[in-house]
Amino acid sequence: MAGAGMAGVQTAVALRERGFDGTITLIGAEPHQPYDRPPLSKAVLLGKAEGSAFDIDFDALGVELRLGVEVTGVRPADHELDTEAGPVAYDTLVLATGAEPLRLPGSDGVPGVHLLRTLDDAERLRPVLAEQHDIVVVGAGWIGAEFATAAREAGCAVTVVEAAEHPLAGALPAEVAAPMAAWYAEAGAELRTRTRVARVEPGEVLLDDGTRLPAGAVVVGIGARPATGWLAGSGIELGAHGEVVADARLRTSAPDVYAVGDCASFPSDRYGERLLVHHWDNAVQGPRTVAADIAGETPVAYDPVPYFWSEQFGRFVQYVGHHGGADELVWRGDPATPSWTVCWLREGALVALLAVGRPRDLAQSRKLITTATPMDPTLLADPAVPLKKAARP
Repeated sequence: MAGAGMAGVQTAVALRERGFDGTITLIGAEPHQPYDRPPLSKAVLLGKAEGSAFDIDFDALGVELRLGVEVTGVRPADHELDTEAGPVAYDTLVLATGAEPLRLPGSDGVPGVHLLRTLDDAERLRPVLAEQHDIVVVGAGWIGAEFATAAREAGCAVTVVEAAEHPLAGALPAEVAAPMAAWYAEAGAELRTRTRVARVEPGEVLLDDGTRLPAGAVVVGIGARPATGWLAGSGIELGAHGEVVADARLRTSAPDVYAVGDCASFPSDRYGERLLVHHWDNAVQGPRTVAADIAGETPVAYDPVPYFWSEQFGRFVQYVGHHGGADELVWRGDPATPSWTVCWLREGALVALLAVGRPRDLAQSRKLITTATPMDPTLLADPAVPLKKAARP
């Protein structure tokens, strides 16, 4: 396995669960024991936990860990993976190198500029929060909102700068994300939309409108891209976003090479398009398909109902499914209240749902989405009606 994050670790575990008795080697660029990432923007960042290492006995599983080793290339014709420590031969290779955060242009080398992707990133940011610095967050996406939440909880002054007209612009339509903008002010954070960073200087951020913001620290959360640059020249097909193009069994264009997690896209018959999913649940589910295929089980197409969650400003936000701009949007509850839901219908069937503080809606939606159940929009819009009762007979 190239990559020792959630996807790589879960592939190794799933292989052993299926009786695979061959050698398994897990190669990771970071020196730390493999760990879970979601706690980094929460408990680890706030000093409530020292780390988030997986509770897995790799020795007992017979999994060899090679940590602190960067992969540099792969030669499929030779069945060899190139690493900083030398070539590693393989019979089957699983690419699980995840994604890497986008950097803010012009910010490299400027003191006080941070990303939040790794355990080391979280540990560098922990004292920043403890010292209650003025913080500028660039990007009002999921990671920006989660970091702003933690920073406000720590007592920091927080300004969030977003180039788009509303938060979560890459994930949600304006009418759905608009109510979320008010959460920032309620939490004591300032949100500046339609605003770009012109320049970052030590202790200060200059905006494109000439405003200067004091910044003891700048945290950049403007997105991520698949960590696949090391595959250049390998002949393995990459997609429009630089991701590994995998098939329905998560096989790549190279023989005996699979790809799973944030670094790979896969075709979805359910949604009629290729999906690139940068979320934890995908890194848990995909490895089961890969392990089953490697173990020689009856092939099953990987076509999950995507799921993710986010904790921000005292709210638990969950999303399941996948929606497009042409899908019908149905509100379920008042977005000015603490709990509400948004549903997306395609040809009358539920294809996606966003739940804020309504976990029961989320739980009931999974089966309805999986089975493409037709819904009654009138009943669906009534938050007093259980979601499953809004299905058409």
